[in-house]
Amino acid sequence: MKKIYFLLLAVVLAPVFISWGGFGHESINRAAIFALPASSLQTFFYNHSDFITVEATIPDVRKYAIHDKQEGPRHFIDLENFDRSNFPKTLTEARKAYPDSFLNKNGILPWYVQEMMKKLTNAFRKKNKTEILFLASDLGHYIGDAHMPLHTTVNYDGQLTNQKGVHALWEAQMPERFSSSYNLYADSGTYLTDVYAEIMRIVNDSHLLADTLLDKHKQTQLQFKKGVFATRANGDTITNQYKNPVHSNAFVNAFNNALNGMIEKQLKKAITATASFWYTAWVDAGKPDLSGLDPRRTTERNANELKAELQLYKKGKLANYKPYRDFDAD
Repeated sequence: MKKIYFLLLAVVLAPVFISWGGFGHESINRAAIFALPASSLQTFFYNHSDFITVEATIPDVRKYAIHDKQEGPRHFIDLENFDRSNFPKTLTEARKAYPDSFLNKNGILPWYVQEMMKKLTNAFRKKNKTEILFLASDLGHYIGDAHMPLHTTVNYDGQLTNQKGVHALWEAQMPERFSSSYNLYADSGTYLTDVYAEIMRIVNDSHLLADTLLDKHKQTQLQFKKGVFATRANGDTITNQYKNPVHSNAFVNAFNNALNGMIEKQLKKAITATASFWYTAWVDAGKPDLSGLDPRRTTERNANELKAELQLYKKGKLANYKPYRDFDAD
């Protein structure tokens, strides 16, 4: 009952609080299931694909709705504030090198991904169904955050360059507006020989895009001058529920064109990465057979749907989902 209540809370709050938007995080997790190599892992995850999809939003619910103070730093890393020549390789090393107050302010995302991988691998070894599903879903969220350029910089919302609001615009509003044009078919997940090296590669690559993202936004601002934000007939600027100005449709379209597919590309990279991290944890656990974790009737019932959704995914699209279909399994 608690599991269902928590998921219902996530569905209600997701549109308000979720980074990458409901579309982004949910799409990454769902598509990553189809990007997995054919295996009992893919079959098991598909049996619970609706749970994995919806639960992708839970880390942000913990952060914003429940106000879990430990949650915030897990979502970002302000790379500029760290000594890049002597960057810690583990969370333990990071805590020895920097005080908790510094890490809470500047983030621990790459090291937390490592910690999540250890927990997920152990859950696979134990064949603990509940732990596997929750940990894998959460891990997908943090992998998604690592692919958002503004999660890697101190200028995370353009607040230092008079570009406040660019964060939500890039990761939530634009993906949802342009999602119908995206092709989400991504490279298949592969085994990662070095988890730390891979998460740092992702974070560094995302960081390299931050300046480009902000530059394109600034250029679009200069192009539009007074037409950046939507206005009412009386000239008043339209604001959202947080009283932040809403960007005009013309501005959003121009900014999207200037980005030249950056958002779609980052989504696809996040899909491949999420599948790779999941697959690596499963392989490191010894490739346990997960077929016994669900009733046979559940897997048989879903077999044709899996084939159909895989074909749809290969065309770059995801099927609609019905939350909670798999609660009969546990």
